This record gives sequence, structure tokens and C-alpha cells, in this order.
Amino acid sequence: MSVVSAEHLDLVLCDVRMPGIQGLELVRQIHDLQPDLPCIVITGYGSAEASVDALRAGAFWYLEKPFDQTSLDVVRRLVDQAIEHGRLKAENRLLQRQLRTRYRFENIVGASPALRYALEMVEKVADTDSTVLITGESGTGKELFARALHYNSRRADRLLVTVNCGAIPEELLESELFGHVRGAFTNAVSHRQGRFALAHGGTIFLDEIGDMSPNLQVKLLRVLQERTFEPVGSSKSVSVDVRVVAATNQDLPVAIREKRFREDLYYRLNVIPIEVPPLRDRREDVPLLIRHFLDVMNAEKGRAVTGFEQKALERLLGHDWPGNVRELENLIERLVILRGEGEIRLDDLPPPFGPGRTPLRAEPPRIPMAGIPFNDVVDRFETDLIRQALEQTHWNKQRAAQLLGLNRTTLLEKIKKKGLEPPPGLD
Repeated sequence: MSVVSAEHLDLVLCDVRMPGIQGLELVRQIHDLQPDLPCIVITGYGSAEASVDALRAGAFWYLEKPFDQTSLDVVRRLVDQAIEHGRLKAENRLLQRQLRTRYRFENIVGASPALRYALEMVEKVADTDSTVLITGESGTGKELFARALHYNSRRADRLLVTVNCGAIPEELLESELFGHVRGAFTNAVSHRQGRFALAHGGTIFLDEIGDMSPNLQVKLLRVLQERTFEPVGSSKSVSVDVRVVAATNQDLPVAIREKRFREDLYYRLNVIPIEVPPLRDRREDVPLLIRHFLDVMNAEKGRAVTGFEQKALERLLGHDWPGNVRELENLIERLVILRGEGEIRLDDLPPPFGPGRTPLRAEPPRIPMAGIPFNDVVDRFETDLIRQALEQTHWNKQRAAQLLGLNRTTLLEKIKKKGLEPPPGLD
């Protein structure tokens, strides 16, 4: 065992009967010490029971002597397979450790009270099987919170399966979630396992759950209630053990009132609500995030940007960040690549951050004594701004996004959410 502890070994071959220690006991000790080191057990006294005992002890395989030329060829192939299996196990274990490190709570950057409160919620519920609904604007990092939930739970050794419900067409999403049997529909030439089955024992993350069709909402409700589903084209129920984490940037209570989302499904999902705050509500985190993204981008892109001059930093600190953390990350990546080294100056900032920017002054509506529907007013104002930018750019969404200081993806999401459509002849 001292050799196993001190040396790097690819494989151990041992006989069942050896002086000093029996082969199966050696395999057990090796498995406890180095679970990724493959062991092949050899014996001249083979039996079905002995082979089962060897595999239970942790052996990769069990071989019977004597060996002829044919069996030696088998042994050579088996040795290669065992070494490759051990390498893959070691890589997988390392990857799991890296994922857990990457998604530790303290690696979510920020110290603001709003962020800390959300992280405290994650920490309290991570090691449970309760269903979690993560809400927040686009770009706030909802998927990062979902990964933190999974990799800090007892299910961390199993898969985290992510499904973007808004990115998959409705006619394909059911098969993607629940799988299908051969012949279930045109081109279904074989059985296919769905994401729920793939996530068995682990976690399934349903992103943009608010975009799911009413028909699929009914089927998802049954999975949450009974932990069973039927693949498309099958009448046989499949049982699953999964933890469900869902996320949305939509206001689901509003969607319920508009009959776009089922109320019973909402209450099934909203067992543990976690709201990820927008970046404008945690401005004290902006300098920390800037430093973090600078370090990451310098390392990834091979650059040596040291920081921001004061005027450039003040300009970023005064921004409202409608695209949230994603917008900030994309901006830092762009600046690091283009600047290359040294300090980022005010002249380096793109619109709407650069020196030509003029502050926007909007005259707020007067508030009557009866009050004002705040969310409706803000929504109308936002819609008017987006429509104005689209009209000025003849519905060039990239240019409209630049006028508004938004990421193109964020603008597209808002256009879709508000149901804005171009006039005939424009797209």
C-alpha cells in the first residue's frame, strides 16, 4: 500500500491468493485509498460467486487463469480499457470538484444587502429537494444561482440538466422534456430519452418557464405532483427522482391574470421563491464586478488591462445597466480586447457611455390625488422608448439596441414580451 500511496499508478493487477494479503482485501484497500485506480483480479480458482465478490470489492474486472494466446490478446485490450476507464473517472472527479468550486456561494461576486439576501436563501435551501422559482430581469444571473443550488446540494454528483423553454419550439419541447418512442411522430425513427429522464437523481433547470405553452404546463404540473410522465407516443408511465428549479424574467402573477400561465402550476413552482436583484439595485457591487471581469478577461484573452481611469469608472458607476450583469460582462470583454493593455480611458467607452453622451431628462407625469399605476406607467414609457428607437432605425434592432444602451438580446426579449411588430415591409 505504500507504493500505491507514494507512486502514480495507472493499473493494478493482482492474484486472489498472495502471500501476506488476499487479493480481494488488497483491492478493497486500494479502492478506499484511490477510488479511481483500476484493479484487475486474476485467479486460477474461478466461480461466479468469486467474480461477484471481486466486483463488489471495487475491481474493474475478474480474469481466470491460465492464459493462452487468445486470452492474452483479451487481457491486453482489457488493460487498455481499464486504464482509460480510470483516467475518465479521475477527470470526471476533477471536473466535479472544479464545478463545486466555481459555483460556491462566495464565488458569486457582490457584497450588497440585496445580493446577500438572495444568496442566504440559496444557502438555506440548497441541500433540500424543495422546488425553487428564481425570478429576476434578463441578465441578472439566474442560471448562476440555479447552478449554485445544484452544486451545493446532495445531488451534486448527479447531472444538472438545463432546458431553455423559450428557445425550443413548442412542437419540439414536449419531446425534449419527456422523450419519445419510435414512431411517435414523423422522423421519430428510434426511442429518445427526454431531459427529465436524463436528470434522474439530479436537478432539472427549466429556464424561461413563463414561455411554456398552456398544454405543456398541464403536463409539467403532473410531473411536479406525481413525479411521473409519459414519453410522447407511449402509454407507459416513467417515474423520476428529480429536483426542479425554474426561472423566469416575467411577472407570473400578471401572466396568470392574463390567462397565459396556470395558477396551480405557479404555486407548485413557487415553493421557495428567490429573486435575483437587478444591477441598478446593487450599484455598490459594480466596482467588484468590474475587477472580477477584468481579471477573467485578461486571463482568457491574453491581455493586460490594469483598470479604468477615474472619469471612465465614474461613467460606468452612473449607468443604470438595463442589461444587468450580462451587459457589464460583455462591455468589459469588449474593452479588454480592444484596449489590450494599460488603463481604459473615457474615450475608449462606446455609446452610450462615451464622452458624447448627453444625460436623458424625462419629465415625469404628475401624480393625481387618486394615485397612479406605477408599473403600468413605467411599462408604457419603456414601450414608447423602444418603439421610438425602432422607428428611428427603420427597425434595425442592432442600431436600436445601441441607441438605447441595451444588448441586442435584451432588446429582442423586450420586443417579444411587449408584442411589438414592424410595419408592413420592415422586419
